[in-house]
Amino acid sequence: MATDDICVTIVPYFKVHDGKLDEFKAGCDALIEQTKKEPGALYYGYSFDGNDAHCREGYKDGDALLAHLENIGPLLQEALKISDITRLEVHGPESELAKLREPLSNLNPQFFTLEYGFRRSA
Repeated sequence: MATDDICVTIVPYFKVHDGKLDEFKAGCDALIEQTKKEPGALYYGYSFDGNDAHCREGYKDGDALLAHLENIGPLLQEALKISDITRLEVHGPESELAKLREPLSNLNPQFFTLEYGFRRSA
């Protein structure tokens, strides 16, 4: 069974520097507000385990993910002054991952190719 789902997810994990968790969380609020303006954003939020943070985010396709990264660029740079990305995954069908491999190469993500499944609309 193949899939016609073109949704893309990016899965970043952050290690927040000691003493900077409150500042990082304040930045999360700003990132969420900025991302709400994006028509291609399907979901976006942060979860925490101590100083480890995860951003749960999905986009309608690869182009929407690239638009997101451009939209939040300055805010992300601020977050990276007080945290480090410890793992970065990108999930989606190859047709969409092909759009992302070169633009995201400097972040050294691990790409996972979606081959089977389905997607429901809300």
